[in-house]
Amino acid sequence: MVCDIPGRGRLLLSHAVFDFNGTLALDGAVSEDTRILLQRVMKAYAVVILTADTFGTATEFARAVGATLTVVKDGEEKKRAVIHLQEAGAGVVALGNGVNDAPMFTVADLAIGILGGEGAAMVTLAKAHLVVKSIDDALGLLIEPRRLIATLRT
Repeated sequence: MVCDIPGRGRLLLSHAVFDFNGTLALDGAVSEDTRILLQRVMKAYAVVILTADTFGTATEFARAVGATLTVVKDGEEKKRAVIHLQEAGAGVVALGNGVNDAPMFTVADLAIGILGGEGAAMVTLAKAHLVVKSIDDALGLLIEPRRLIATLRT
């Protein structure tokens, strides 16, 4: 996805990196609406899920939708994974809500904080480029990038 943002410049994003619990899932489950929106996002982005997999449901979900999944132990592993993608030439949008998402937000080309059913950590929101009230709203931004322009333009 290419998005020219007045006053900020061009965003060239090819990978969407998601936290799982609290971001894509609530209590380990992904809603059908979110699953449908994610499948639309996957037409334009390579989807990577980085998670501690608190509820043990992420592997099955990733397999079902065709996303890449890596189980991580902490936020520094998430950050290193984003850097690895960038070193391979990928532009990365990172989406999350928890404390362990803050490190990847510091290096992502675009960081979107999610205020979902679990809430969101203030340290993570402070590092986000923008914050939305739900994962479905965030997926909508990726599907319709003009929404990003409206929010991020200077």
